[in-house]
Amino acid sequence: MEKVNLTQKFDLFSEYFSPKIVGELNNQAVKLVKFRGPFVWHHHETEDELFLVIKGEMSIEFREKTIFLQEGEFLVVPHGIEHRPNATEEVHVLVFEPLSTVNTGNKQNNFTVRCERI
Repeated sequence: MEKVNLTQKFDLFSEYFSPKIVGELNNQAVKLVKFRGPFVWHHHETEDELFLVIKGEMSIEFREKTIFLQEGEFLVVPHGIEHRPNATEEVHVLVFEPLSTVNTGNKQNNFTVRCERI
């Protein structure tokens, strides 16, 4: 058991849309990711995702609406719902989802990455 300092962990990387695993519990991953600009439209067949904004602000776009998140706010995106994270400026986000979740869900493209542990 070791505590995790989110600020220190975010300082370890600079790339966008490349989640880093900083913790695990019950087959779930605690991931940190930096966003800037629009991500890819995608959905996850069986995994729900929690997005918690640590620093900055972002939106999560859905086909029928957009939800804006500021520091300290989170949103759970249910599985099967097409969505696209977006941020005008750099945003730091904690994502909580199953370990097996691929960041681009049902899409395979240049945004698809394998999460590394930091």
